Amino acid sequence: MRRKRIVIPVVLVALVIGLSYTTPADRYFEIAKNLDIFASLFKEVNAMYVDEVSPGRLMKTGIDAMLESLDPYTNYIPEDQVEDFRTMNTGQYGGIGAITREIGNRTVVSMIMEGFAAEKGGLKIGDEILKINQVELSKITPQEAGNLMKGEVGDPVTLTVKRYGVNEPIRLEFKREKIKMNNVPYFGMLDNGMGYIRLTEFTPEAGKNVRSAILRLKEKNPKGIILDLRGNPGGLLMEAVNVCNVFLPKGKQVVSTKGKIVEQNASYATLDNPLDTEIPVAVIINRGSASASEIVAGTLQDYDRAVVIGERSFGKGLVQVPRPLSYNSQVKITTAKYYTPTGRCIQVLDYTHRREDGSVASVPDSVKKPFKTEHGRTVYDGGGIEPDVPVIQEELHPVTQSLYMRGYLFDFATQYAYQLKSVPDAKTFALSDSDYAQFINWMSGKDYSYALELDEHVKRIQEEAQEEGYYEDIRTELNQISKRIEESKKNDLNLYKSEIRRILEHDIISRFHLEQGNIQVGFKYDQDLKQATEVLADMSRYKKILNIL
Repeated sequence: MRRKRIVIPVVLVALVIGLSYTTPADRYFEIAKNLDIFASLFKEVNAMYVDEVSPGRLMKTGIDAMLESLDPYTNYIPEDQVEDFRTMNTGQYGGIGAITREIGNRTVVSMIMEGFAAEKGGLKIGDEILKINQVELSKITPQEAGNLMKGEVGDPVTLTVKRYGVNEPIRLEFKREKIKMNNVPYFGMLDNGMGYIRLTEFTPEAGKNVRSAILRLKEKNPKGIILDLRGNPGGLLMEAVNVCNVFLPKGKQVVSTKGKIVEQNASYATLDNPLDTEIPVAVIINRGSASASEIVAGTLQDYDRAVVIGERSFGKGLVQVPRPLSYNSQVKITTAKYYTPTGRCIQVLDYTHRREDGSVASVPDSVKKPFKTEHGRTVYDGGGIEPDVPVIQEELHPVTQSLYMRGYLFDFATQYAYQLKSVPDAKTFALSDSDYAQFINWMSGKDYSYALELDEHVKRIQEEAQEEGYYEDIRTELNQISKRIEESKKNDLNLYKSEIRRILEHDIISRFHLEQGNIQVGFKYDQDLKQATEVLADMSRYKKILNIL
């Protein structure tokens, strides 16, 4: 079966490659010929293959492989996923306002959206969902569970949940409502007099919400504004223009798009009067800042309107357009590349040299091109926005990752939160040493095994020694090394206390103050934020970075 399924993508790739070398006169013939070949092959496989095959699954495999040969963002969207696609673009859906995550075979509530049915109806972070209406979640897939949770506005939905400290399952009833995700979940003044805004996505009204937040902050005379775009995957291009317009004069070019169809090339400029062109601005980005986030960071950098701080951004400079297909499906096609005002394209078309999450790790100097900002600074294209002030990002240690993935941090936070007698303050809350000792004691006897790179090195040495006939000579030493590594791991809960405690604090505070608290509790550990405030507080440094005379 596997061999047959590989044939279809190869035929589809051949179709794409073949079209690249045909003359315009032959193009329609090539399309018709290859479609006929594909249809014939598809029918024969479905009719003759030894085992039963799913026509829909087989076709999607072929389509996905064909589109994957083009770029990572040209995607087929079957009918049952169209609603999720709309949600991503509009930030709206019919539901109750609860976010869940999978921990093993459990579905737990990880966040409650403020002001919606889930909060008003008594659902709590930490609850394990057992049933949606009368359907047991253990018998369906997470995707099917997600589809059950969403529905028509006004329709009822019943959840049966297991709650910490309660012996019997609890039955909660809700009415679905129009859920509009808040793209500015937090803004406020920091203790050092800086205004801070977190923008999580460029869904409708992102520009309006950023403008409104800054108007509120300006009432408190901030020394500077910090716009946090970390983890923001992008969204609507015009909302990126609107966000830039808050800080840039009317008529300033923000982004241009260029593709194969020349008539569809476009240039987008600010349309309104700005809110403020003088206040110092810092934009924080990381490897998860993509697309529209990169437009904003790159444009404000090109005009020397903001200092960009953090980590190199994702590197997605391609524009996608959805096109309807038959049977209510869609295809999202990359139609153009976008360019910042200096002419920079952020996209690297070499998709092979990226991190596992798809972001750009590093870009060879040979593929970079220099460009000049408004004040004459040199910036580069090819592979995301490079920050003016880079901040080294520390990866979580494998022990912390294991504790998170296995749900131990989440479960301890649930237990801890239920035992607290008063509501903690989000900005000042900190887990004490005695609290952390309680966590270590709670972890006693639990399996949180994990592999280090060192384990992999020892394993490779063992395999190579076996292949070359030296294993028996060094077996004792290898076993001793492995035992020493395992012994050392027993101290990792103490050795990596700071990062484990940080995640615990986020999980605990979110149960009391939801998303706003989850953001605030991290301020004291935030190295990006620390750099941003230091730059904005030192105007000589700020002006030097931006080459302001």
